[in-house]
Amino acid sequence: MKRLLLAAAACAAVATSGPAHAWGGAGHRMQGQAAMRGLPDEVPAFLRTRQAALDVGELVREPDRSKGAGKLHDHDRDSAHFIDIDNEGRLLGGPPWLPLSATRADYETKLRLAGLDQWKAGYLPYSILDRYQQLVVDLAYWRVLDAAERNPKWEADRKWFRQDRLRREALILKGIGELGHFVGDGSQPLHLSVHYNGWGDYPNPAGYSTARLHGPFEGDLVRDRVRPADVETRMAPFRSCACPIEQRVVDYLTVGWKQVIPFYELEKAGGLRADDPRGPEFAAVRLAAGASELRDLIVEAWRDSVKSKVGWKPVTVEDVLAGKVDPYPSLYAVD
Repeated sequence: MKRLLLAAAACAAVATSGPAHAWGGAGHRMQGQAAMRGLPDEVPAFLRTRQAALDVGELVREPDRSKGAGKLHDHDRDSAHFIDIDNEGRLLGGPPWLPLSATRADYETKLRLAGLDQWKAGYLPYSILDRYQQLVVDLAYWRVLDAAERNPKWEADRKWFRQDRLRREALILKGIGELGHFVGDGSQPLHLSVHYNGWGDYPNPAGYSTARLHGPFEGDLVRDRVRPADVETRMAPFRSCACPIEQRVVDYLTVGWKQVIPFYELEKAGGLRADDPRGPEFAAVRLAAGASELRDLIVEAWRDSVKSKVGWKPVTVEDVLAGKVDPYPSLYAVD
């Protein structure tokens, strides 16, 4: 069965009235704030403020709040929130999702050969990769602007460096919000499965529910029965992958995908009933996995940013940090 995309749906309809947004506002907000509060001292101080955590908690919801802007906007972006993987690791019964294609164009080619496309199958891995790479370059610009502003050799342009640094800080918070949203989507097992809102029209020897479970689980249950402290206390310690970001994203989504059957087993055993603590525990653990991954990706992006180039014509971050190159001509675009 192919996913039916509704005009304002994140990826599935709520049981009663309209579209569901991954984790709902409450879940995404808790993830964003928990990730920011867990950042280590090595990242810039502006990311470790109380206000930054509050801001990201709201900005992380933007990819859902932008829905309804128009047919073109929504049709292109709705599929950014999910990827439909079946029990055998195939995309809607077509090609295997792994190995991950290098680009969305390559991914689309693979799907087209099977009579599918990325708007049916979803392209969540690329949403995460795109926002991560953007965060790396934004942090690279911040490094350069911060260093240039503090270097007395370039005092003549200090005012502009400061103004552009502040602009970049706003962009970074927005970028973290967008990255955090899609990382959060990847921690919700139903965003990684063809069984995204009940088992659906598939062989079902275990007798899993065909009810529309998506919205009530990620929305009502999380809002009513999961607290921010439940998420923060379940976060994992920082983990550096020491691997390409593409591999890290695949590993992360694979872990979430493997929670699809446990979710349906939990529901079958009554764990989603209002009086059962297993449902909130399952949700809190998955929310914490997303918050942990977002925190780790921010740190990884900060570390990766030092090796970047910025501006036109490009200057290396390391040369600016060492005071070897005045970045103003490249950043201001004196062309």
